[in-house]
Amino acid sequence: MPLFLAHHSTSEATLRRRHGENVAILDVTSKGGAPWVRFSPFYPHGGIPVPLWDGKFAASVEGIWQGLKVFESTGVDLSKFEITTMKNLKRTERTLGKTRGHQAGADTNKLLNYGEARQQIYLPAYRWVLENRLQSECDELRKMSKDTPVVLLDYETNDDVNDLSKPLSHAALVIRYVEDRWV
Repeated sequence: MPLFLAHHSTSEATLRRRHGENVAILDVTSKGGAPWVRFSPFYPHGGIPVPLWDGKFAASVEGIWQGLKVFESTGVDLSKFEITTMKNLKRTERTLGKTRGHQAGADTNKLLNYGEARQQIYLPAYRWVLENRLQSECDELRKMSKDTPVVLLDYETNDDVNDLSKPLSHAALVIRYVEDRWV
């Protein structure tokens, strides 16, 4: 059976109506329980290579994504690489001005636009975590989904990596990876 994606706020009753009474509903956000919380980009796996930054490592994928953002009023914030609490990772335009891009390496001023950054930073970092930190959880999802429908809950439901109008769902990436349909 395939894995399914649903918004975090979807009621259990609705999910059971859509997918059957025996559906497994797993919260893969930072609010989820063990072991599924480990799929959250905020989760501090540690030792994640920072794409395009030779020799740099971060605790979380979100720390990489937020740390490499460059805003009108400020540059990168490499301290985000070290955060292990899953809190205080976000850097927003509301406080820092318009996002100019993501810095493409330590020894360059080159900025990647949103689409380039998604392809060259976020996707490689998240895939590294799936391949190096979450193999047993991915195997468990494969086993579970053979016998029963499995729904992954996320705050984002955009499963199209090329749709830049909305943030990308990390749960959709998990589904693609587990089903051998990586982008």
